Amino acid sequence: MVDLGGGKTKRQEVRLLNRRLLEVTGVLNVDSFDSEEFLLETELGFLNVKGQNLHIKNLNLEQGLVTIEGTVNAFAYLDGAGPDKSKGFLGKLFK
Repeated sequence: MVDLGGGKTKRQEVRLLNRRLLEVTGVLNVDSFDSEEFLLETELGFLNVKGQNLHIKNLNLEQGLVTIEGTVNAFAYLDGAGPDKSKGFLGKLFK
């Protein structure tokens, strides 16, 4: 768990089963997606998922849950900290 200051503790789980089913909690928004790449805005930063034949099996932003099916080749956070609300996604990419 990560304390983001002010006593708010955030918990995020990323669960990968046999490289075919990826469950992510703490998701705020699905910024973009296609069959080869997903970009998820999470409470702990932007998460990039790459693979083949990817599609959303379950999406519940009220609970912050996204389930992705397909062949997962890689997933990584694009920044080490939580999302900076003062900058847009492109602003973070082109610092």
